[in-house]
Amino acid sequence: MTHWVEEPPRRFFPGRGADSEIGRERANRFAKFVVSLVLLVLMGAGGAVSASEGKGPGSVASDWLDLYAQMLSRHTRAVDAEVGTEVDYAAIKDDPDWRLLISQLASQPSGGPSEPSAKLAFWINVYNLFAIDWVVTHYPVASIKDIGSFFRPVWKRVAGHVGERAYSLDEIEHEILRPMGDPRIHGAIVCASISCPNLRREPYRAETVSEQLDQNVASWLARPKKGLSIDRSARIVRLSRIFDWFEEDFGGLPGVLKFVGRFASAEQRRWLEENRADFKVEFLRYDWRLNDVPPRTPSTE
Repeated sequence: MTHWVEEPPRRFFPGRGADSEIGRERANRFAKFVVSLVLLVLMGAGGAVSASEGKGPGSVASDWLDLYAQMLSRHTRAVDAEVGTEVDYAAIKDDPDWRLLISQLASQPSGGPSEPSAKLAFWINVYNLFAIDWVVTHYPVASIKDIGSFFRPVWKRVAGHVGERAYSLDEIEHEILRPMGDPRIHGAIVCASISCPNLRREPYRAETVSEQLDQNVASWLARPKKGLSIDRSARIVRLSRIFDWFEEDFGGLPGVLKFVGRFASAEQRRWLEENRADFKVEFLRYDWRLNDVPPRTPSTE
């Protein structure tokens, strides 16, 4: 198996140590958390617009998932390019409903739901929402990695609150989602970069999360520069570097190839089955540039 030299993974493993990082940052972000909760209370007390009164840019959904769905519809677009989904971070930054959404999420019970499907959908949504919020808060920025530093990477810093509990992206991924044992999460959580899986333009929901994950993994692998490509003449299979970083979640390389075959196109699946003992695996370079609408800021790497 051939490995290309590349920088450390987008999400450092293991995620331990996030709690101590959270402790150091809690005071810095607590004021923002309190302001968000006050905003939510005031809007509720003042007769905020209900979802039934309209779904336009000025409307406020009673359910945070409904409002998140509105924001995704309003400020993202599907494109026929490797990024798959572009996010209009500048528009989100200027949309007052975004801060309301963060407030509504902060008002959810700490720990989130316990039922497995609901838990899976909830924390995928939270991860993606917090990643977007990191970029929105620091926009304009060339890459989400630029928000952190070598000693305090963005993944380990406080990203937001659910209830009174502070979470980092690292903690959500490594201490909540990965232990659930469903490797399809790697095709759903999006760290605001071009080589991430396509950001789904609707929230994940408990009743449909399994079908949504299947669809998202398939659409991710369909992108040859970031998902899966096969050079038949050279007999080389090139995969997302995510499969290298998290190979153990798939049961090693044989498990990776089985997983990929499950979600690849019919033609690719057939080729992999017929040539399983006679090809080399390489991993694609990771494009850390922001999954922003054009023009994109040049990468700092």
